[in-house]
Amino acid sequence: MGATNAMSNSLSQWLFPPSALHSTPSSVTSNIPLEKELYDRARGVEFLFRLGVSLVLPTSAMFTAATWFHRFYMRFSMEDYHRQDVAAACIFLATKTEECGRKLRDVAKIYCSKVSRIELKEIPDDSREVEDSENAILQTEEVLLEALCFDFVVDSPHAELVDLFDAREVQSEVEDFAWSIANDSYRTPLCILYPPRIIAAACYILAQQLVEGPQSTSLAARLASPAPSASLPTPPSQKPSPMTSRFAVEFFKFNEIELASVRDALSILLEFYAAQDLQGSTEYLATIGSIPPPTTSANREKLYLPFTHVTQNATLQGQTAT
Repeated sequence: MGATNAMSNSLSQWLFPPSALHSTPSSVTSNIPLEKELYDRARGVEFLFRLGVSLVLPTSAMFTAATWFHRFYMRFSMEDYHRQDVAAACIFLATKTEECGRKLRDVAKIYCSKVSRIELKEIPDDSREVEDSENAILQTEEVLLEALCFDFVVDSPHAELVDLFDAREVQSEVEDFAWSIANDSYRTPLCILYPPRIIAAACYILAQQLVEGPQSTSLAARLASPAPSASLPTPPSQKPSPMTSRFAVEFFKFNEIELASVRDALSILLEFYAAQDLQGSTEYLATIGSIPPPTTSANREKLYLPFTHVTQNATLQGQTAT
């Protein structure tokens, strides 16, 4: 019981209300608009994943590093610490805490390769660029440790998804989509807004909606409050048989507050996907953009604008500064 409480307290210090994204250090001290910060967070996590893949890291290490990345920017500004340096520091630290150690020189070389877009084999081990990258990663890692308060414990929604998959046989497509959406969730700040099981449920329910099609049960119906009779005990002679569309809700036994959180998490995911330029993307991404979101909390402001709008604004600001 003591260990469980300790883990719960550890997680609670890293969960923020969505409104906190409007008062991050990037916003308060650097006057960076929220839409720009969210865009750069997504780009930073994408860079982090590319580093992890090139280093052949397990996905668990990359998810841990991505969570730290979002936690870092709740305490430091993106103006003071570049997203690529923070991403590399998170990856390097994760190789140590997740027991998949990689040499600093290897991380630095791949970092140089990604930033400069030069073939890895063309970068000498003893080059000045590699040495500078090593120093940048180590210096940023020091600040990262301070930001994390040496709290390295991270739980992922993927572990919760595995429990869901084990509890009930579902279509392999649902599993694949849920897993992919959970991966994409790290490009958003969901990991610092909601517990893993809330995110897992949102990913699973959205995957169900994708597979079953637009004529199936709506997201709002999948997340509707259960009827009073649903709370009555099941007679001993009967096995529980939750509706397929409400399986995740029944599995996690969500209360009203948690159901509201799942609705908000789903809406944020849909906002994120809608913000992308989905032309030429895979079919499932194009389909996501047409899914109506569930009803969400009235006091939650929309987080995402189309990313094309963000990049256009950044270009205009650069021209103005010039």
